[in-house]
Amino acid sequence: MGDEHDKLLPVANVGRIMKRVLPPTAKISKEAKETIQECATEFISFVTGEASDKCQKENRKTVNGDDICWALGSLGFDDYSQAIVRYLHKHREFERERASAKIAVSSQNNNIEEETN
Repeated sequence: MGDEHDKLLPVANVGRIMKRVLPPTAKISKEAKETIQECATEFISFVTGEASDKCQKENRKTVNGDDICWALGSLGFDDYSQAIVRYLHKHREFERERASAKIAVSSQNNNIEEETN
């Protein structure tokens, strides 16, 4: 039984996610958290397995966000797929902006160091 629980999402994280969508006064039983924990873990494994199969057929070793989006669509979760694609684009845009900002700060720091020498 110990090995089985090691492969599940942390129940505390599942509980926090569940609480976010419920009224503040709502209570969640341990059984409900564990049931959602098992379902969410199975869903993630199902989607990831489909994405992994695609990668293997394409002789790739790394599953990426685009593969997950493809797998969701392939498995009939089109609404989720479209939402995740939008999120993935926003995330990549944010990461590009953050990288650009780091480069700009680094460049400014180098200029300041050169001026003080």
